[in-house]
Amino acid sequence: MTLKQNHKSKTGFLFLLTSLFSVGFLISHLPAGTENDGKSIENTRTMIEKWVENQRIISKEKRDLKLAKEMLHERTDLVQREIDSLRGKIGVAEESIAVADKNRAEMLQENEKLKAASTSLVNTLEALEGRTQQLIKRLPEPIRERIKPLSQRLPDGTQETRLSVSERFQNVVGILNEVDKFNRNITLNTEVRTMKDGRSVEVTALYIGIGQGYYASADGTIAGLGFSSDSGWEWQAADGVAAQINDVIAVLNNEKAASFIQVPVVVK
Repeated sequence: MTLKQNHKSKTGFLFLLTSLFSVGFLISHLPAGTENDGKSIENTRTMIEKWVENQRIISKEKRDLKLAKEMLHERTDLVQREIDSLRGKIGVAEESIAVADKNRAEMLQENEKLKAASTSLVNTLEALEGRTQQLIKRLPEPIRERIKPLSQRLPDGTQETRLSVSERFQNVVGILNEVDKFNRNITLNTEVRTMKDGRSVEVTALYIGIGQGYYASADGTIAGLGFSSDSGWEWQAADGVAAQINDVIAVLNNEKAASFIQVPVVVK
């Protein structure tokens, strides 16, 4: 038998003793001359039974009340534990929100820096594109044709470009690389020149980088000098040096031995 069962047995025994004592007390206090009175005894028995029943009900309600209190305390403890758990989770969530807010503030600050850097890059890029367009105007025709696929992608200022900043930088770098290659070499090119009298003559053009050029007809009767100027690449007639220019062309084509040949230079 468990301690709880022993406690219940003792409680029941005490209740029985108390009831018997109460019954004995009531009988001992009955009015004199009523012992043999059956009706009075019956009434007394009924009263005792009711009293015992009331005591049983009261005892049961006390037990139920005690049990209800215990259950209520357990429920209260459970709710309190749930509240404490929720408070802990709220604390963790608040810390996470604080960290997220800090990260967001740092990202916004970094974004502002990137915007400022991007604005600076765009300004630099626009200046480079403008200078590149000015350079292209001064270039001789062969290199202008070579870079045409790239130069056509340069913004003309009349409408917004769809190219990204990185693509625009790559475009400028590509143009300048091709111009640099052309400028570091001597280029021979067969071309058709239109004379003042309207005739079209086939000539061999010689370009020394992007700063100086010459052309001469095969028969040595027509020649010209080319140079870069603010208005673009220009040609001017120089028939008197056609022989020298043809000699230079012959040396470059390995048709003559290398030698010192004087040709005029135009600088503007």
